[in-house]
Amino acid sequence: MSLTAIIGAGVMGETILSGLIRAGRPADTLLVGEKRPDRAAELTERYAVTVVDNVAAARRADTVLLVVKPQDVATVLAEIAPVLRPGQLLVSLAAGITTAFIETHVPEGIAVVRVMPNTPALVDAGMAAIAPGSHCDDAHLDEAESLLHATGKVLRVPEHQMDAVTAISGSGPAYVFYVVESMIEAGVHLGLPRATATELVVQTLVGSGRMLQETGTHPSVLREQVTSPAGTTAAALRELDNHKVRAAFLTAMEAARDRSKALAAGS
Repeated sequence: MSLTAIIGAGVMGETILSGLIRAGRPADTLLVGEKRPDRAAELTERYAVTVVDNVAAARRADTVLLVVKPQDVATVLAEIAPVLRPGQLLVSLAAGITTAFIETHVPEGIAVVRVMPNTPALVDAGMAAIAPGSHCDDAHLDEAESLLHATGKVLRVPEHQMDAVTAISGSGPAYVFYVVESMIEAGVHLGLPRATATELVVQTLVGSGRMLQETGTHPSVLREQVTSPAGTTAAALRELDNHKVRAAFLTAMEAARDRSKALAAGS
C-alpha cells in the first residue's frame, strides 16, 4: 500500500488521520508532519503512527495531504517543494487556495487536488468537495476520494465552483448551528428548561436530516407535509417569510462566496 503523509496535525489533520485509522488503514502506511515534540509524542501514542518533520514526510510519501491554514500554505510549500517529485499527489485542504497557486510553488508534474472539507468530518459525517489541478487524472482523484471517504461523503466539482461550495458546505455547519442556537433560545423564551429545549431541537434537526437523506424527497414537499392550512407551522413560516429569512440566507452565502474569492485572489 502506498505511503500517505499528513502535513498539519491540527483539528482537521487529526480528524483525517483518525478517520483513516478507523477505516482500517494500517498505521505503518501513514506519516504525520509535525514540528512540535509534545504534539508528535501525543499522536504517536494515540495512533501508533510515525511522526517526522514536514520535509521528511514529503520526501517519503506517495501522497501528501496539506492540512494547514491558508496563510501558511506558501511557507510550507517553500519548505517541502525541493523534495517533491513528479508523480506525487498533493492534496490541499486549505480554504481559498487554488490549484494554480500551488502548482506555481511546486515542481512541474506534481498532481494537485483541491479539497473543501467541513467540520462534521469529526464524526465521520463530513461533506468534502474535490477539484483537480492541471496534472490530475482520474487515478489521482480516485486516490484523493478514497482518503477523504474515511470521514464522510466526497463530491467531485469543477474548481470554478469551489467558492460556492465553500459558502454552502464549508461554512454551512455554522449556519445550522446558528439556527439551532436560535431555536433553543426561542424554546427557553417560551418557557422550556434549556436542557429540554436543546434535546427537542437537536433531535428534530437529526431526524429532519435523516428524512431528507433517506427519503430523497424534495424539502419543499417535506415542509408542506408538516404545514397544515392555517395551523401553527403556517403561522411560524409566515413570520419567517415576513422577516425575509430566505433572502438573508442568500445574501449570507453570497458574502461567504465573495470572501472565498477574495482569499483566492490574495493567495
